[in-house]
Amino acid sequence: MKRVLLKLSGEALAGEKKTGFDEETVLKVAGQIKEISDMGIQVGIVIGGGNFWRGRTSNTIDRNKADQIGMLATIMNCIYVSDICRYLGMKTQVFTSFACGGFTTLYSIDKVNESLEKGEIAFFAGGTGHPYFSTDTATVLRAIEISADAILVAKAIDGIYDSDPKINPEAKKYDEISIDEVIAKKLAAMDLTASIMCADNHMPMLVFALEEENSIVNAIKGNFKGTRVTV
Repeated sequence: MKRVLLKLSGEALAGEKKTGFDEETVLKVAGQIKEISDMGIQVGIVIGGGNFWRGRTSNTIDRNKADQIGMLATIMNCIYVSDICRYLGMKTQVFTSFACGGFTTLYSIDKVNESLEKGEIAFFAGGTGHPYFSTDTATVLRAIEISADAILVAKAIDGIYDSDPKINPEAKKYDEISIDEVIAKKLAAMDLTASIMCADNHMPMLVFALEEENSIVNAIKGNFKGTRVTV
C-alpha cells in the first residue's frame, strides 16, 4: 500500500480512562504512524469524537447542534494527536471541512495531495461539515477522495463480529468478510451509509483493535488479528 486512511476511535485514544486523552496510548499510536510513514506510506487520519461527546444519546438538545458539538470534538482530537506526531518528529497538517480561524487549514483535495506527497501526515477533522453524517461516513469520503489503497479502522474492539461481543459471549468474529455481507447483515463495521459507500467505490477495509501491540504496523504488513473486509 502506498496511501492509506487511518480511522482512529476517539474512545480508544482515551485508554482506560474512557474520556479525554491517555497520553501513553497516543504516544504509542503516534510512534506507529511514524513507523509506517518512514516506510514511505502516505497517511491520512480521521479521528472520532467519542472520548468527548456522544450527541446521539442526548434528548435535550437539537440533533443539528449535537452533531456540531461532535464535529468540534473531532477537531480537538486531531489537533492533539497532530501535535503528538510533531513531538515525535513528523510534519502534519490538520484539514477541516469548515473554517476554524488560524487553528486548521480549510479542506482542499489539491492541498491535501500536496501535503501527502511531501510526506506530511494529513488529519481530516470536523467530519463532513454537516449534521447527520458520522465520522465513519467522513472517513470513507476522504479515503475515496484521496484514492487511498485501503481504510485502516482502529477500534476499541478487535474486529467485526456477527453480534455484539459485549452482550453475547458466543459472538463469532470474522477473519475475512465481504462488504456486501457486512451490508446485508448490518454488521457494525461502520455505519450503513459508510459501508454502502465502500461497496460502491470498491474501498477495502482492515478492522482491528487499537490496543493490540503494534496493531497499525501489523495491519500494513498483513500480520494482524482483525477482520479483512473485501470488495
